[in-house]
This record gives sequence, C-alpha cells and structure tokens, in this order.
Amino acid sequence: MPLITLFSAPKPFTDPHIALIQRNAIQSWTLLPDVEIILLGEETGLSEVAKELGAKHILNVARNESGVPLISSMFQVARENSNSDLLCIVNADMILMPDFIEAAVRSRLQRDKFVLLSQRWDYDITKPMDFVSGWESRLREDVRKQNQLHRPAGSDFFLFPKSCYQDVPDFAIGRAGWDNWMIYKARKEGWAVIDCTPSVMIVHQNHDYSHLPDGKPHYEHPETYENIRLAGGQANIRYTILDATHQLVGDKLTRPKMTSLRFTRKLELFLRAIFFFLPKEKIESIARPKRWKKRLQKLFK
Repeated sequence: MPLITLFSAPKPFTDPHIALIQRNAIQSWTLLPDVEIILLGEETGLSEVAKELGAKHILNVARNESGVPLISSMFQVARENSNSDLLCIVNADMILMPDFIEAAVRSRLQRDKFVLLSQRWDYDITKPMDFVSGWESRLREDVRKQNQLHRPAGSDFFLFPKSCYQDVPDFAIGRAGWDNWMIYKARKEGWAVIDCTPSVMIVHQNHDYSHLPDGKPHYEHPETYENIRLAGGQANIRYTILDATHQLVGDKLTRPKMTSLRFTRKLELFLRAIFFFLPKEKIESIARPKRWKKRLQKLFK
C-alpha cells in the first residue's frame, strides 16, 4: 500500500509550454518512492500522458457551468480510489523531489491530523527535464541561482491524512480562494498547519495565464468570486502560509519565528476576535495601516 496518493487535474496538453511543464512535473512524481498518482479530468492529451507515465486516470470529475473541475469532486474521487493513508492535492506544474516524502513521513509521525504546505520556488524553464542520475542536485542549484522564492501567499499543494477535509465546498480549481480556505479550515478544526519551507524545495515552473479565459490571472474570474462566497467571505480566504502553526525544520516541528509579517497577521486575527462586530476593512486598517494607506491612495488617484 503506497504511503501517499498524489492527485491533480492537469490543464489540456494543447499549449506546448503547458504540456512541457506538466510532463516535467508528473514525471518527477513518478520517481518518488511509495506514492501512487491519480490524474483527474477529460482534458485533451491527459489520457495519453497518464498511460505513458504509468499514472491512474479517472475521467468522471464534476465541473461547474464553465466546465472547470470542482475541488469537492476531486477530493471525493481521490479518496474513493486511493489506497493511501495520506492524500495530496498538487498543481500539475510542481516538481517534487524525495525531500517532499521525507517531510510527509516526519509530519505523520508527530501529528494525527495536520496539513502540510510550503512556499514554492518559481523557476523559468523552456525544455524537457532530463531525469538522469543527479538531476535533483542540478535542479536545486539552478533554482537557487534564479533565486525566486515565492511570497507566502498561494499554496500549490496540500498533504493531509485521509481523515481530514471530508466536507470541502464546490470550489473551482485553478481560481483564487480555495487554497486560503484550506488553511482556514485546518486552523478552525485545530489541526497542525505545518510549513515545511525550511526543509523542502518545491519547484513551480513559471507560465503565463493564456490558458485561462481572456488570458486573465486566476483571481480575476467569476469563479474566484464564487470561491470566496463558498469559503464564507473575504475573512476566510486571507489565510496564508504566515498562519502556519508549525514549521518543519529537519526532523522537528517548531513554532514559527515571529516576524513583522506574522506579528501583523496575529494582531489582525486577535482584533477580529475581539471586535467581531466591526467591518473587516476597519480591522485591517488598524492592523495593517500601511497597506490600507496604499489602497486609499490608489482609490483617490
């Protein structure tokens, strides 16, 4: 029985660059020990790639009116077809390496209910990866040279025990908000939110948004507004990696070091709990005056 089931809903393999980075990502997953891979959806080229790379392919995933796969259905299908104790939803442009498995094992040994996440390293790539001996060390070196550690907002994978996340709303995949809700949900339920950034390098292959309607970023689409509604409002989709309760450093879980960003975030959550009757914008203007000032300057330009 595999330790982890990775599941994902890739984009169509029609755009050459999207096809390239998705192949790179999925192939990196196939090289991980003790995992099974489930690819979900009916997108062009997916069946052929799944067969070629030895991944399980499942067609029947519920979609919204625009044809976008629903997170709730993805979770349900993965759960029903998995033989693993751990599930991991991961975007199909993410390259994973063995340190990812090590982080999962260490987290599982220390917590019964948790969600594992991390910041990603953005990486420009224009050619297929050569997965020959030593590819991980060469990739790490190239990624560090580009030095593009993404800010702690937006998460590209969530790994969790099968017993968690059994009531996920009908979020649209590939749109903003649902990943923030995942952190909010874990915090609300009292699960450990484990940031493994200090111990793991997760590599995101950069791409444009030409695959989305009108080429707009994911946060500028109607499905994003619906995701926010399903999440319970703006307050529940403001959670980021800064809201992690733990960090995985080596083989130990530690409390995240207090930084100015984390302090501001903790202050904001505290004020919301105390002054729950005030508008969200008022709380944010108190906790983050500089950000609020910038918003006002843009508004009155």
